[in-house]
Amino acid sequence: MSQLQRILYVEDEPDIQAVARVALEMVGGFTVEICSSGVEALSVAPVFMPDIILLDVMMSGMDGPTTLTRLREQPELAGIPVIFMTARIQPHEVLQYQSMGAIGVIPKPFDPMQLSDQVRTFWVEVQAE
Repeated sequence: MSQLQRILYVEDEPDIQAVARVALEMVGGFTVEICSSGVEALSVAPVFMPDIILLDVMMSGMDGPTTLTRLREQPELAGIPVIFMTARIQPHEVLQYQSMGAIGVIPKPFDPMQLSDQVRTFWVEVQAE
């Protein structure tokens, strides 16, 4: 099993970006790159080559599901696991995200002290498949 080190977090809210960065870098010990839009993620991801991508669902401009579709169109990014982070967690919504290829959903608001463990849990699950 490969080790989870590099996380690309795509989120358009600066306050949430800051909290997630602290949670993932200081608590989790990960290397984190943050993008403020789906368009930015499409240009940063091939350079950063994350192990996993955390993707906000509701962003201005290109939303999370559209960003995921566009990421999957790039062969070098197609296999990178994606977790959606969203307040929209009704069962039918979660099923929709999973049908798009997301390996999981982390509800917002998230607990900064638990975020790294939540990401690691999804990582371990996908590596075991």
